Amino acid sequence: MENGGEDTLQTRQVLLLFVLLGVSQAHSEPGSFSVAEEMQSGSFVGNLAKDLGLEVGELSSRGAQVVSNDNKQSLQLDINTGDLLLSQILDREELCGSTEPCVLHFQVLMKNPLQFLRIELQVRDVNDHSPIFLEKEMLLEIPENSPVGAVFLLESANDLDVGMNTVQSYTISTNSHFHIKMRVNPDNRKYPELVLDKALDYEEQQELSLILTALDGGSPPRSGTALVRVVVVDINDNCPEFQQPFYEVKIPENSILGSLVITVTAWDLDSGINGEISYTFSHASEDIQKTFKINQKSGEISLTASLDFETIESYSVIIQATDGGGLFGKSTVRIQVMDVNDNVPEIAVSSITSPIPENSPETAVMVFSIRDRDSGENGRTICSIPEDLPFLLKSSFENYYTLETEKTLDRESRAQYNITITVTDFGTPRLKTEHSIIILVSDVNDNAPAFTQVSYTLLVRENNQPAMHIGSVSATDRDSGTNAQITYSLLPNQDPHLPLTSLVSINADNGQLFALRALDFEALQAFEFHVGATDQGSPLLSSQALVRVVVLDDNDNSPFVLYPMQNASAPCTELVPRAAEQGYLVTKVVAVDGDSGQNAWLSYQLLKATEPGLFGVWAHNGEVRTTRLLSERDAARHRLVVLVKDNGEPPLSASVTLHVLLVDGFSQPYLPLPEVAPERSQGDSLTVYLVIALASVSSLFLFSVLVFVAVRLCRRHRAAPLGVYSVPEGHFPGHLVDVSGTGTLSQSYQYEVCLRGSTGTNEFKFLKPIIPNPSPQCSGKETEETPPFNSSFGFNIQ
Repeated sequence: MENGGEDTLQTRQVLLLFVLLGVSQAHSEPGSFSVAEEMQSGSFVGNLAKDLGLEVGELSSRGAQVVSNDNKQSLQLDINTGDLLLSQILDREELCGSTEPCVLHFQVLMKNPLQFLRIELQVRDVNDHSPIFLEKEMLLEIPENSPVGAVFLLESANDLDVGMNTVQSYTISTNSHFHIKMRVNPDNRKYPELVLDKALDYEEQQELSLILTALDGGSPPRSGTALVRVVVVDINDNCPEFQQPFYEVKIPENSILGSLVITVTAWDLDSGINGEISYTFSHASEDIQKTFKINQKSGEISLTASLDFETIESYSVIIQATDGGGLFGKSTVRIQVMDVNDNVPEIAVSSITSPIPENSPETAVMVFSIRDRDSGENGRTICSIPEDLPFLLKSSFENYYTLETEKTLDRESRAQYNITITVTDFGTPRLKTEHSIIILVSDVNDNAPAFTQVSYTLLVRENNQPAMHIGSVSATDRDSGTNAQITYSLLPNQDPHLPLTSLVSINADNGQLFALRALDFEALQAFEFHVGATDQGSPLLSSQALVRVVVLDDNDNSPFVLYPMQNASAPCTELVPRAAEQGYLVTKVVAVDGDSGQNAWLSYQLLKATEPGLFGVWAHNGEVRTTRLLSERDAARHRLVVLVKDNGEPPLSASVTLHVLLVDGFSQPYLPLPEVAPERSQGDSLTVYLVIALASVSSLFLFSVLVFVAVRLCRRHRAAPLGVYSVPEGHFPGHLVDVSGTGTLSQSYQYEVCLRGSTGTNEFKFLKPIIPNPSPQCSGKETEETPPFNSSFGFNIQ
């Protein structure tokens, strides 16, 4: 962390240093020093304190240091003496090149207060480089008939030094034919020229070797030399001549590269080198130089690039024959290119219309032109399209054609056409070109939406969640684009009693149907409605389909017991004589189920019995019968719990409690009441007690009520001796009817019990069978009618 802080501080100091440095340089006069290059490191440059008018001790106390813009420490400052010393050897040519004068800029930084002083160091050149010729040997070919005073330019020497230390003069070795003349260019560079003083003679001397020397102005001067070879050229007085002044040749444009085009021939009357002839192209264009090549010795012209009759039909080439003496003769060669059928026809599309409406006959689809770059029969063309397309070609002026529809198109049958236009020329061999275009047929709203089915049947289970997806309808439209965008809707219902808008809704975009509320099979088992599909074209087209929704039953209704009634004020008690035989019909449990199908199939089961094995329940009709003969040891009072269960999934059930009293005969003077009565009275008293307790605000009243309740309870307990039972007051329903054999008991098993409830012993008053004939209200007779029973029937015995 400390190093990171120091680096940040140093960075900020350097930035501040350069900012203040620029300010200082703008307002201080520079101090000037001078030093020669190549001086050793540590050499004295000057006294900074003396030059700037400062005290020597001031440099030390203010921490003076020398800095430069390029961060190169070429100078070092002795702060004790104020002397500036070289810290490295300076090379002027490396630092400044050819720039004169060579000045280096430095700054002196002093603190307390912060001050910048600018100093300049001029590096003086010393003569440390010699002139150098880039070419150590120069060759000059000078004809022997060159006039005296002729000037020949020589290569100059280079010297890296500047000023007087650079090249100042040139000299040539002693000879009788040439001397050196200096020429100064605008850039002050000196160039040597060789001047002919005496005519040359090839027969006397064929070659001269001279030494060219370049001298600089240094002290002592440095020099560089180069060899100048002067070759005397013999005079040629005969020009070459061609056999023909004009040549003409024809060549096919598909000629193979490197093949011979023509051979030209020339001769020269001179002998020796002056009689040796070389062939070249004269004033040849770039196309000629790229396409043809001539052998300089033999004069053979060969093909080096492919010919193209359509680009250049002929070439005119000037051939120059030059002898060894420099004399030449000329001839012209005309090369005629012959056309071959090497260009396929070209198709240029001017306009194209796509897509086109499907109901538009004779519509211009495409306008194009045909061109074949060949000539003659090779350039004649014929144009065609496939015959199985509803299009035709019409020729207009010159080479222009129009592609048109021949009849009305049907997008639904074919939405696009891939048309290939074939153009063939009449050359040998025939060449052809093919141009393929894709024509799209735009849609017109001429197709109504069509449902995938004429009618839809949707099965929905009742008690569904509101807004549940119950199914979908789907329609397609053979059109495209907006013409095929289908919107679904519910059509007005013809049944005014069916609230369709509150039952279902439809998604206008995808045809999904939703139930808006829970359906109830018991209330509505099925309903129908129409849905419509409308496209977005112009004009709007639509269709409709019938949707039938069938509600499936769910096991959502528990069995309901009709008999015995469970909400009666007093429980129903069945009386069974002890003399009853096996299979005696005690009673019949009658129940119904609001569901349908197997959800309404009911089965009966004896769930609990006071004495197991004494009674049984028929599983299919709910008849309760005795399963064996009764004995004196059997309890007088029995409580049976019958379970009624449907066949749904999951199954639902209901239970009913039956009270059965075993009597010795219907003429018993006393018929005990069931234990339910005191329990019911006690429950009612406790309820009254609780209500009064909550409503009472006086403790005295509460105490009175408790005493009253206690007294009543004690009195009732004494009134009901152990082993004596009571029958609830009231009478059984008098007119019960059997419904298709699965209802309540038949008339032959219905009795009326009359009880007298005024006495404390609940004396049995009378019991008689209920028959259609009128009878006295209360009679002491006892009548019992027991139908025959087959013990082989199935029972559900607890």
